[in-house]
Amino acid sequence: MTSKKKRLVLILVAVAVLVLAALAFLRPRGEGAAPAPAPAGGATTPEAAGARPALTVSVARPQPAELPITLVANGNIAAWQEASVGSESNGLRLADVRVNVGDRVKKGQVLATFSPETVNADVAQARASLAEARAAAADAAGNAARARTLAQTGALSQQQINQYQTTEQTAKARVEAAEAVLAAQQVRGRNTQVLAPDDGVISSRTATVGSVVAAGTELFKLIRQGRLEWRAEVGAAELGRLAVGMSATVTAPGGAEVQGKVRSIAPTVDPQTRNALVYVDIPDVQANAGVKAGMFARGEFLIGKSDALTVPQVAVVPRDGFNTVMVLQDDQRVRLTRVQAGRRIGDRIEVHGEQLTPGSQVVVEGAGFLNDGDLVRVSQAPAAAASTSPAAPAATAAPAAPTAPASPASSASAPAGVPAAAPGR
Repeated sequence: MTSKKKRLVLILVAVAVLVLAALAFLRPRGEGAAPAPAPAGGATTPEAAGARPALTVSVARPQPAELPITLVANGNIAAWQEASVGSESNGLRLADVRVNVGDRVKKGQVLATFSPETVNADVAQARASLAEARAAAADAAGNAARARTLAQTGALSQQQINQYQTTEQTAKARVEAAEAVLAAQQVRGRNTQVLAPDDGVISSRTATVGSVVAAGTELFKLIRQGRLEWRAEVGAAELGRLAVGMSATVTAPGGAEVQGKVRSIAPTVDPQTRNALVYVDIPDVQANAGVKAGMFARGEFLIGKSDALTVPQVAVVPRDGFNTVMVLQDDQRVRLTRVQAGRRIGDRIEVHGEQLTPGSQVVVEGAGFLNDGDLVRVSQAPAAAASTSPAAPAATAAPAAPTAPASPASSASAPAGVPAAAPGR
């Protein structure tokens, strides 16, 4: 071999040695580390096996609660009793209107007044007629008394005496008639004031100042005692569950809620709709500003209470026409479980499911982004679960990188997670 070839071989060997030395020097620190100990029992968690969690979630356990049992119904809101206030006088001019729609009035309060001039004139005329009748009656009574004293003397015939006595009785009857006319005119005088027949709230007003109205014309409508009622339509099959005095919550179209009580249940059922009316008292119409007569409202009757299992509403996710929840398993994977949603109270909802128990862990935040079998990381595990479940691998631990086989001495002396000394260093 020539010297030129020997020189080339030496150069190649030197380059190879340098490359190997550089690779050994630049080898990652993780190489040569002892493998992490396997979990107790020989089981391998998905994260230790190299799987990555799909999402970090929070979980909660279903909680038992006592929820009300209600019966839902619809119906109209109407006045408990509405009084019609009208004119009792005929042909009088309306002089003053003192109330308006929405005003609360007391029994006997003056609502409107008519012009009294005509009635005062009629009263004066009736008094004059009564005075004239009384004067005529006094004269007739004197003549009859004198005739009776002359009856024994024969100065007057019996026929004349009877005429004087008849005149006396006729004069007395005219006095009574005049008194009745005066009393009638005085009643007309009192009717020039329109009075409230009961306590309540004015719901309608047709009275107009200056108008001349006939007797019986309606001037006002009054909701007696300010009471409204909800006339709920309840099916015949549900009537047996209701009773007088039962509480009810009425919800107006605007969202206002008022509490009432069942006052009475209709004794008959409509043969066409098969519904019966249930009358629920709503007291104090002015205090319930969002509830008005004529509204169509929804309500609930409180029948009783029962035990239920509830979860946060955000944990229930609709999928393919069913309500579902994600139940966390021991291997940190989730199982899709169908449930039946029931009553709601606050931010929680009643659920029914054969595979759902009070000890289950339901995914709350992030349930809508998961599929059946996904691996998850729990951000805040319940304290009870942390105390009873075996130690889980750290959530932030990354899977170990593949390493070259290390010497037995270095593997035995280096603790887990600390890289062993690289050869040649």
